[in-house]
Amino acid sequence: MAQVLFKNCSLFDGLGSELLEGRHVLVEGERIKEVSDRPITASEAEVIDIGGRTLMPGLIDAHFHAMAADPDFAKMEVMPRSLLAQHARHLLEAALARGFTSVRDAGGADYGLAMAIKAGLIKGPRLFYSGRALTQTGGHADFRALEDHSAFCFCGQGSHVFGVIADGVPAVRQAARDELRKGATQIKIMASGGVASPSDPIWNLQYSEEEIRAIVWEAASWRTYVMAHAYTPEAITRCVQFGVRSIEHANLIDEPTAALCAAEGAFVVPTLVTYDALHRFGPDLGLPAVSQEKLKAVRAAGLVSLEILKAAGVTIGFGTDLLGDMQAHQSGEFQIRAEVLSPAEILRSATSVNAALLNAEGELGVVAAEAQADLIVVDGDPLADLSLLQDQGARIPMIMKAGSFAKREAL
Repeated sequence: MAQVLFKNCSLFDGLGSELLEGRHVLVEGERIKEVSDRPITASEAEVIDIGGRTLMPGLIDAHFHAMAADPDFAKMEVMPRSLLAQHARHLLEAALARGFTSVRDAGGADYGLAMAIKAGLIKGPRLFYSGRALTQTGGHADFRALEDHSAFCFCGQGSHVFGVIADGVPAVRQAARDELRKGATQIKIMASGGVASPSDPIWNLQYSEEEIRAIVWEAASWRTYVMAHAYTPEAITRCVQFGVRSIEHANLIDEPTAALCAAEGAFVVPTLVTYDALHRFGPDLGLPAVSQEKLKAVRAAGLVSLEILKAAGVTIGFGTDLLGDMQAHQSGEFQIRAEVLSPAEILRSATSVNAALLNAEGELGVVAAEAQADLIVVDGDPLADLSLLQDQGARIPMIMKAGSFAKREAL
């Protein structure tokens, strides 16, 4: 197997809080073979002296939408699937160029996109996909206009790209089983109102206890978990009590609810950059007026929620939830979080913490022997300056995924 030896590294291993100076990392095939504080002898290896630059794990975005070609979900639902797939290719390749070697898709991506990446047809990150999100009638993934009549929604065929409408325990079991059959690595449900959907206020509670528990059971039977869109304390509390493992957004969380998340070991994945981008660019990019109004209710609470989560000791994942052309601001999540969290906390969220969320602890998100060789070289110290991760990867001269270079510039 081919070997690559990175020498003279300042190493962020994905676990610590400081750079480890003078490290050497040997990659063999798709995996990291050795990490050492002494020179490594490997006569067959290609040697790359990175001259003290930072070597760190590839970044992981735990709330990504590969199929999100436009801020208006209703418009996307009637786009030809072939056109959406081309948008997805563009968005995935751009994410990898920013240093994101893995993404968890939160609704819309499917087996075909994952296989296209594996086959090299798309030069994108590893794709952990949810398939279609499960939503109740009138829920956050029901994008039908208010004047649309329910009679036009054939059983289970509501929102055909991003979500599936399923009401009642038998229906949600069938919908979850179908997404798992098609290879979903986790199941996404809508458990509260949201910004992008037309009919549900933010405070709306979605899915009954029986429905959520049934979906959780189905996911557990496949040795995976449920991630839930939820904003309010009541919505989050219900989800955690009913067995949901990953809470998305959580902008309106309060202290008792955060304490519950911490006690139950639930992950929370804030997505603050999407609210900033929607506020700044959404109207010009076609965000519907009803969504602009709902945005006001959650945007202002974003940083406060991060403070509450940190104080409670909640395990905080890293996600962005950006739509369409706004995905160019993906790395802006680092800078927003820096108002509350330390750079080391933020980078751990985007590496080892997210790897644990993906059930890939020790496999992704770390620079350690036997881990996948998903690595990026940063021209400087991101623990001192998170802006090095901005500008579409301009200061990330090397990106390696599974031992192969996705980007390689002269150092």
